[in-house]
Amino acid sequence: MPYTRPYTKDGFLRKREYVYDEYYDCYICPQNEVLAYETTTREGYRMYRSNPDKCKDCPLLSRCTESKDLTKRISRHLWAGYVEEADHLRHTEENKRLYAMRKETIERRRKGKAWLRWTTLRGLEKVSMQAMLTFAAMNLKKLATWLWKSGGSKGWYLFFALISIQKHLISVYW
Repeated sequence: MPYTRPYTKDGFLRKREYVYDEYYDCYICPQNEVLAYETTTREGYRMYRSNPDKCKDCPLLSRCTESKDLTKRISRHLWAGYVEEADHLRHTEENKRLYAMRKETIERRRKGKAWLRWTTLRGLEKVSMQAMLTFAAMNLKKLATWLWKSGGSKGWYLFFALISIQKHLISVYW
């Protein structure tokens, strides 16, 4: 997962400074006050809000929110737990090693061999169709190679049939 920078204004508390409590499904502010669950939006964000009666006397209020009703609101997507897990796994030693290999093998192969560095087509729909057909052909080619290397006699014929299909698909859409 790519890293995206926080969108908080300078001088204000960032979202990471609030602790999410998974068991109670709430956020805890730096002053140990609870931001309770309020609602879920149609876009899949769970909204948490603070108690304005407790926030009005808070020493961090000026760094917390500019809200006129003295309420801090934090949103958390329904899938945020999965993103956090992916971020955690990204920092393991094995995944760092595998990710370093990815840029040398997979991405270069998919772009260079499939001629995806540029396109002559116009429009997102046409370019997406071309990319999907190319990736489908490449995956079939990988399958044929795997069958061939595993000793399957049909893998050899499938391999050459799929190479010709891939060349035809690419020539049709180029």
